[in-house]
Formats: sequence, C-alpha cells, structure tokens
Amino acid sequence: MDIAHATIWWVAAGLAVAVELATGTFYLLMIALGLASGALAAHLGLGGAMQVVAAAAVGSGATALWHWKRMQHPRSLPARENRDVNLDIGETVHVDGWAADDTARVTYRGAGWTARRQPGGPAETGAHRIVAVEGNWLVVAPSQAGSLLTSCTAADDTSTRSLS
Repeated sequence: MDIAHATIWWVAAGLAVAVELATGTFYLLMIALGLASGALAAHLGLGGAMQVVAAAAVGSGATALWHWKRMQHPRSLPARENRDVNLDIGETVHVDGWAADDTARVTYRGAGWTARRQPGGPAETGAHRIVAVEGNWLVVAPSQAGSLLTSCTAADDTSTRSLS
C-alpha cells in the first residue's frame, strides 16, 4: 500500500491538533499550521525537501510570531492578587483596629476574617481595600476612595469650566 506524502502531512497535522486539545499548548497549533503547509506543498507537487522546508518555515515562523505577540502583552498578576481569578480583590472592608501582630478581625461577606496590612502600609483604621487573598487571610490597604472622589470632582470642575 502506497500512502501519498500529503496524507502523511495531514495526519501529522491532525495529531498535532489532537495533542494540543489534550494539553492546551497553543504552540502546537502553530506547528500544526506548519505541517498543513507541508501537506499543501505536497499537493502542489513539490519534492520532499521543499515540503519539509515549507513546513519548517511556516511552523517556526508562526511559533516565533505567536511568542513575540505574547511577549508584547504584560503578564497577568499572580492569582492571589488577580481580580479575574478572585472577585474579592478590590472589595472594601472596615478595620476597627490593629493588633500588635499587624492583624485585624474584619467582617466580610457575613463572616469573620483575619486581615493583615499590605507590606509597608500604614496601620490606619477605617475603610480598607482588599489587595490580595492568601489562604484564609485578607491582605488590605487603606482605601483611597475619599481622595479619588476629590480628584474626580476637581477634574469634573475643570472640564466644566473649559467647556463654558
């Protein structure tokens, strides 16, 4: 039984896609693109060496472009500080007082939590924003709501004056 070169390329591309679906490695899709270009080169009647060159050029080029594109975007925050992962990040709690070990008991979502100050943060009481969740501890920083409101109001006053 004689199998066409294009069939081998298509089977290899299909296997790369199947492995990518099982592992989630997006780079394998770029390699599958290269393998598919080898199949297209075979359909065009190019020799074996040119099929390999086409597959290598497209596969490595697509992989390099994808890697370059990913490096252009900033890395996401660690899961403990990422609002996309933990919806508690950015929520507000009220701190009545700090213990000697820089912890406080706060009520959040109807339950008592232990909160600790963000490293380098002041030991103030009042409204605090959750900046991270580490296990069953909330890491908090003083809320800047008052200063943000003042700056937004000032910006609105400035824009109103420039429009009139």
